[in-house]
Amino acid sequence: MRNVTDIASQLTLDEDKRKFPYLDTKGKTTIGIGRNLTDDGLADDEISYLLKNDLSRVQNSLGMNIPWFSTLDPPRQGVLVNMAFNMGVHGLLGFHDTLSAMAKQDWEAAAVDMENSLWAKEVGDRATRLAQQLRTGIWQ
Repeated sequence: MRNVTDIASQLTLDEDKRKFPYLDTKGKTTIGIGRNLTDDGLADDEISYLLKNDLSRVQNSLGMNIPWFSTLDPPRQGVLVNMAFNMGVHGLLGFHDTLSAMAKQDWEAAAVDMENSLWAKEVGDRATRLAQQLRTGIWQ
């Protein structure tokens, strides 16, 4: 049998490398280099790996787009990360009043603005919990 590097190169050639899901010739949702998501899905360690990478990407983007992000305590940073993870950083940046209040450390005004948003109606308890976390600076 060929070594792992040779097999990986061969499979990359035969299966192709895809960043986005696609349907293979059998109609199975597939991604990467032939990963059959329909039948095999993801292992727990793969899910954790993806989450870690996604969180890093979101945190970096928040740091670049919100200059005072790094000055927040971890629970309040967590509110922004959670919201950005849900709606994307650009979606979060549309929360002008919330972000303005947070920049002034007016946690109550920021929380109220979050609670009165369409987003809060869509996500329900998540918004209530995050607004409380924003008010108190305590993980909920």
